[in-house]
Amino acid sequence: MLNFTDVTEFILLGLTSRQEWQVLFFIIFLMVYVVTVVGNIGMIMLIKVSPQLNSPMYFFLSHLSFVDVWFSSNVTPKMLENLLSETKTISYAGCLVQCFFFIALVHVEIFILAVMAFDRYMAIGKPLLYGSKMSRAVCMRLISFPYVYGFLTSLAATLWTYGMSFCGNIEINHFYCADPPLIKMACAGTLVKEYTMTILGGINVTYSLTVVIISYLFILIAILRMHSAEGRRKAFSTCGSHLTAVIIFYGTLIFMYLRSPTEESVEQGKMVAVFYTTVIPMLNPMIYSLRNKGVKEAMNKVIRRTCLTK
Repeated sequence: MLNFTDVTEFILLGLTSRQEWQVLFFIIFLMVYVVTVVGNIGMIMLIKVSPQLNSPMYFFLSHLSFVDVWFSSNVTPKMLENLLSETKTISYAGCLVQCFFFIALVHVEIFILAVMAFDRYMAIGKPLLYGSKMSRAVCMRLISFPYVYGFLTSLAATLWTYGMSFCGNIEINHFYCADPPLIKMACAGTLVKEYTMTILGGINVTYSLTVVIISYLFILIAILRMHSAEGRRKAFSTCGSHLTAVIIFYGTLIFMYLRSPTEESVEQGKMVAVFYTTVIPMLNPMIYSLRNKGVKEAMNKVIRRTCLTK
């Protein structure tokens, strides 16, 4: 029986063992990663340089983009390296670090999405109080909670991962160090880890999703009370992009982690994880730029300003 400290490295089996597919996957995921980084950093810079985007909604959106860059960067570079490598290994320290940041950033993102839903409720349901209630100091406190709570939760979860033991099997049936395949391959210390992963994940997803649902129920009530059709249309348009991001993110999260790790669920989760770790971070800036009038107008102004200076 080997403890985590006795293991020097793990072998990541990746998406496929077929050599002819690996080069194709490398090209596809490299392109997705570049688009993700450029799109999210572009969104952050656009919010920073555009005075019309100087509001709490875009402040929270810039943090969502920041988290998405790191979320993708935690997994994709190592996956790209292993696609072209013969050994396809990751050190045990690297595996722990990857687990830690993955869990932390997932929790940060779900609570940022919850904070953004609350912000939309304040903007639509209490527009006269919005400026005073959602001050800069309040926004800083609201955005601090996801980071502090996410990283503390991840620290506890990573320590439980560290407590698992292995019986010589060091092959992880995944393209990154994820909890379900680690639990599946471990031979001792998995009971606490499995139950805490399910319970803690369930509590956090339920709590953050409850905030989102309650916020949108109050938003719906506020919209139905509006007499202006233009006001209703504007309210729906500002919520549409956030609601799309919430449905995509929570749907894949629930499918991946709120199930017992079996061989079948690990294989299915691996396929979903491709979408979860690479595609969603790429989609978020597209969703918010294509469905948000304020972002589109700010983008057009920046493009025109850039063209005029040349």
